[in-house]
Amino acid sequence: MADRKLHYKTYTAPAGGWGAAAATAKVLLEQSVVTKGSRALLAMNQPGGFKCSSCAFPDASCTKTFEFCENGAKALAHEATKFRVTRDFFARHSVAELMAQSDYWLEMQGRLTEPMRYDAASDHYVPVSWDEAFATIGRHLRGLDSPHRAEFYTSGRTPNEAAFLYSIFVREYGTNNFPDCSNMCHEPTSRGLPPAIGVGKGTVILDDFDHAQAIFVIGQNPGTNSPRMMTCLVEARKRGVPIVAVNPMPERALIRFTEPQDVVQMATLGSTPIASEFVHVKIGGDLALLKGMMRVLFEREAAGEAVLDHAFIAEHSEGFEALRDDVMAQDWDEIVAVSGISEEQIRRCAEIYIASNATIICYGMGLTQHQKGSQLLQQVANLLLLKGNYGKPGAGISPIRGHSNVQGDRTVGIDERPSEAYLDRVREVFGFDPPRAHGHHTVESVEAMLAGEAKVFIGLGGNFVRAVPDTERAYAAMAKLDLTVGIATKLNRGHLVHGKEALILPVIARSERIETADGEQFVTIEDSMSNVTASRGVLDPASPDLLPEVEIVCRMAMATLPESRVDWVRYIDDYGAIRDKIAEVYPAIYEGFSERIKAPQGFHLDIAPRRRAWLTPNGKANFLILPGLHVDAPVDEADMLRLATVRSHDQFNTTIYSYNDRYRGVRGGRMVLFVNAEDRAARGLEAGATVALETIASDGIARRVEGLTLIDYPMPRGAIAGYYPELNPLLPLDYYDRTSGCPAAKSIPVRIAV
Repeated sequence: MADRKLHYKTYTAPAGGWGAAAATAKVLLEQSVVTKGSRALLAMNQPGGFKCSSCAFPDASCTKTFEFCENGAKALAHEATKFRVTRDFFARHSVAELMAQSDYWLEMQGRLTEPMRYDAASDHYVPVSWDEAFATIGRHLRGLDSPHRAEFYTSGRTPNEAAFLYSIFVREYGTNNFPDCSNMCHEPTSRGLPPAIGVGKGTVILDDFDHAQAIFVIGQNPGTNSPRMMTCLVEARKRGVPIVAVNPMPERALIRFTEPQDVVQMATLGSTPIASEFVHVKIGGDLALLKGMMRVLFEREAAGEAVLDHAFIAEHSEGFEALRDDVMAQDWDEIVAVSGISEEQIRRCAEIYIASNATIICYGMGLTQHQKGSQLLQQVANLLLLKGNYGKPGAGISPIRGHSNVQGDRTVGIDERPSEAYLDRVREVFGFDPPRAHGHHTVESVEAMLAGEAKVFIGLGGNFVRAVPDTERAYAAMAKLDLTVGIATKLNRGHLVHGKEALILPVIARSERIETADGEQFVTIEDSMSNVTASRGVLDPASPDLLPEVEIVCRMAMATLPESRVDWVRYIDDYGAIRDKIAEVYPAIYEGFSERIKAPQGFHLDIAPRRRAWLTPNGKANFLILPGLHVDAPVDEADMLRLATVRSHDQFNTTIYSYNDRYRGVRGGRMVLFVNAEDRAARGLEAGATVALETIASDGIARRVEGLTLIDYPMPRGAIAGYYPELNPLLPLDYYDRTSGCPAAKSIPVRIAV
């Protein structure tokens, strides 16, 4: 859909502050939920309340009256909205008509209210009873000649209880096909870190930020994607802690931030400078930067200085000499050329690291979404190991995840490559032998659809078809399916790109109460720092015809597996019984789940590196090698630019809240390209020109997106950025990290066309 009146003006005010306060008030008004929304916001992220459905950043142990951020308020307002998508709405609009609307327009229509099925004869969704919907799912799944012909997607909003039962249902059905949203963002964390430190999670908790002596924020935009993190960074800067921000795009919140809950700053229009060092790295230059920093450490050691933690390295690690040899073999001129950073600044960053006795390195998808993202994270782990930055206060590695329970879903079984130990426990606890063959991750699931191998897709939340790469091919893949099922709170593109038969099943939202025959129930959420807390909704459900995710999972299982050994009927009503089973399957980390979850602040799962224990085959932390300096394959074309797809400030994943991106100064449009002015001029183009982008690929498939407006922006030479998901058509399905399956969305080789 074409942009409206596009405006661009550099944003110079601090992030947060009155801008965030005004945006919060505005969204409550837009969704007509000022009273209800304000009341619900007081319960968000509070003990006894519900967890925000937006980001996965942890709650502080000392809660404030307002424990939410601007984006959390937007997520709640759109969830609590007064607007409804009813049977009358679907009667007025055919699917073809809805497909012509923008993602923003679809989002603004409001909450789904009852189950619907697609009627091919009229091209409309029409009402269907819950019983008939479950019968349809059971009929299709039982009718497949192999369970591996079904794909079972999970969104990070899914709570632990529903995700756990979903994993049990699908494995009893007979497959490990679990494409999920983590496949597209932090899968390199899950696959890359275990060989290095024995766990595919971060090793810090929130209190560590109070003890850190240096903080590195690499490839992450916390002001937009996890705004509550800014409180930690503000407090660190007030203590004089150096903060090094590494990013191809200068992000406003990492430059200067006003904490909306700081009365003095708000009243005086004050703010806090955040980054003490901004490292304007090239796209794909992070590996060279990390190796350059490590080279400085090794050079200092060779000169007789003791800058490494040799006692830690000797006791806890293996592979040190191989890493040193690899790093010292790198040439400084090439390090500078690939990273785009001067040797002087790299040495300055290394000095900050050397001077700190407790360093946290935070990262986001700027590191994970590369062709060798998993191995890149191992280099982050290497840098931390060199100074023993694990198992002590204020130190460790900290992946900052997006969706609020994406980490928890993986913990409780949403994994296409489950361990043998886990499968053995499932067999012992539930009495069936789960499948052992690895299943499909997200990219493989789309490939299976394109090949005609997959026949059924069930999406437990999310907007799968809009999130995955290669949009046109993904649309074609979904259309080949016999059945698509979308389990969701809001209408999205995934319901309009569907199989021959299709169902939309509406669910109770995170902020809403869950009542069963056994009384009010709560669910649990694991944040990005492995703290598990209870979540209790406070609002009335948007419609009496909504069901909780747990009940939907149980009834799909009952319709599909009439001879199941699992007590699905009990779990519909008793969520405590589900938690007891989680504890049985995961005794090492979830023992006593039902009692421990009663603590107002929840409890932390055990993360072995915090104890300086390493759950690796050799029982050690491992220095691992990624030869060379490139995390993406070089492309031999002079006009090539590296495209990073990014989110706007008024967006959460594929959910578009408006056409504005406040901190980047864009208003009224999303079809833009942020480009270095010298790169633009070298191509004979004017600022504000309308261009197309074409992917540079060798697979013979033409990929092109037109109607993009050039905006001069402080990008490194050779780097451009544009919005996700509009530019997903440019990301080839086959362009991903082979270790994790994560698409390389932060480094797509493209050329500008006119």
